[in-house]
Amino acid sequence: MPLLRMSVHEFVDRCQQDTVADDLAECHRQARLGRLEDGEIRSWRNSLPALARVLDEAGLQHVEVLIEYQLALSSLRADVVLAGWHPHTSQPSYVIVELKQWTHARALPDTEDLCLPGVGNNNRAFLHPVAQVRRYCQYLQDFTTVLDAEPDAVAGVAYLHNANTTGVADLLDLEPDDHGRLFTHSTRDQLITYLQSRLSPAHGTAAADELVDSPLAPSRPLLRATAEEILHADRFVLLDQQQVAVSLVRRAVKKAREADSKEVLIVTGGPGSGKSVIALHLMRHLAHDRHTVVHATGSKSFTRTLHHAVGTYNPRVRKLFGYFMNFADAPKNGLDALICDEAHRIRAHSVRHRGVRQVDELLNAARVPVFLLDDHQVVRPGEMGSRKAIDQAAAARGLRPRHIDLNGQFRNGGSRAYEQWVLRLLQLTDEPATEWADERTFHVQVVDSPQQMEDLLQAKEAQHLTARITAGFCWRWSDPRRGRLVDDITIGSWRKPWNLRGESRLDGVPPSWLWATDPDGFGQVGCIYTAQGFEYDWNGVILGDDLVWRQDRWLPNPQASRDPALRSIDPATFLRLVRNTYKVLLTRGMSGTLLYSTDPETQARLRQLVPAPTTAEPDPRAPVQQHTTGPDAGQGQTRITSPAM
Repeated sequence: MPLLRMSVHEFVDRCQQDTVADDLAECHRQARLGRLEDGEIRSWRNSLPALARVLDEAGLQHVEVLIEYQLALSSLRADVVLAGWHPHTSQPSYVIVELKQWTHARALPDTEDLCLPGVGNNNRAFLHPVAQVRRYCQYLQDFTTVLDAEPDAVAGVAYLHNANTTGVADLLDLEPDDHGRLFTHSTRDQLITYLQSRLSPAHGTAAADELVDSPLAPSRPLLRATAEEILHADRFVLLDQQQVAVSLVRRAVKKAREADSKEVLIVTGGPGSGKSVIALHLMRHLAHDRHTVVHATGSKSFTRTLHHAVGTYNPRVRKLFGYFMNFADAPKNGLDALICDEAHRIRAHSVRHRGVRQVDELLNAARVPVFLLDDHQVVRPGEMGSRKAIDQAAAARGLRPRHIDLNGQFRNGGSRAYEQWVLRLLQLTDEPATEWADERTFHVQVVDSPQQMEDLLQAKEAQHLTARITAGFCWRWSDPRRGRLVDDITIGSWRKPWNLRGESRLDGVPPSWLWATDPDGFGQVGCIYTAQGFEYDWNGVILGDDLVWRQDRWLPNPQASRDPALRSIDPATFLRLVRNTYKVLLTRGMSGTLLYSTDPETQARLRQLVPAPTTAEPDPRAPVQQHTTGPDAGQGQTRITSPAM
């Protein structure tokens, strides 16, 4: 939806009266879109009149102007969409306009789509305006169903109204097409001619209505691409309750569409139970069946890794993998299905808090919302994605969710017995803790020091197995200094850095979202924010002083935590969240886990429950236990890998 809509005639009039920027600011306030920066108001005041004069001279007074047009399931907004009729085909025609106030810009060397606006030593790179508007065009077509049969209905232009051609000569090297052409003040006559070739002078009201009222859902071409790109050749095999879950969801979506009804499904399972394999199968099958479907999570690292995995061949497919917060403005039942993976990460409210709970936004967005979750992975204040909470939200709408439990039948990969042992260890169940007994394919060991842990895991890496060390958030997390990570974690003489927080590789260190899957991630320690949702063969966990064992119970120690998300919460909530945090960290390993606590009494408790090894540990390379690193997806032979599936 646009923030403001009017005809060119009215648009020109408001620009002449200098009211259009104030009108937009008021619409922004009423829509509760958050703080409006002064720079954005200035850009409206400077750029929109320049476009109005072009449209007026082009004689397009009856074309509709849609200003600040929000792209579906995204926070992105196109500056202007012009809606009207094609002068030759008489079919709906739309032109997306990206406005820039730049006077000078140059291409960034050794890139195809980045540029440096301004003069001098400005080093802040921006997407090339033509590349930017091309993406808007593709996005509009991918999520606007009325454009399915009109592949040529959308065009894009970038108008640098303050620039002369000589000032942006580098930018003209990018080859133009109908989804992206660059015009400057020097070539405004050519812009007028181009707009006249795409839009007739006829009234554009009906064409604008078609666009605005179109269901906002994945287009048929995008769904076809998704079905082709995900899970090639059925390499991700489903077992037992996993297949039951997929079949029940497919049945529910078919019935909901035919009967114009709604159904909620909740799939629960612990680490490795196959929740994300189910999610990807659903994406593939529902897209193949031409049902509109989107995948969402609350984890940036998890979603970015899925982008990396399933979008390798076709970047367009990545658009179907978004975030829970994207559905604040989603139309009611606009999708056939919404797959909410890692649903324990659902927050109480979206970023744009308007008194509407995030779970209600997700329930509202699709005929069949599907929630895949683990009740023991709620680890942050504000997260409320439990089965009970979703049940209550659905019941308030008169809906009774269907439950599918993956826990009771199997744990694919890793050890079901170990997962239950961890729940007992952390007193997350009423059953008492028991002494661990190694299995043929799963090994647990309490080490004497972090250095011993690192040495043992380094040996696993040398055997071409994946290994990672994680820790409780009990040490500061510094920004890099002089291009190098800082060894914030200090335990005796052992020193290590946290994983990189940034989005780009630094000195050979992978970005945060690739820490668990990139071979270079072993040299850093991960925390809950980078480990949750992922698995690897061998797992080292350092329990910090934020959770300590005293006599017969776990006690919270908030003063030892450096996690900013856990500040200013009551001790009971802190204890619940920190135990869930360690439950997540302790269940990342598929072949074994090494444990160490910085607190002597807690270390002694661990040694009580984990006998010292008396024989060689089991061979994790046995045929039944061959795993690859990736999102927490279930069976070892079916796990998502990075960079390719």
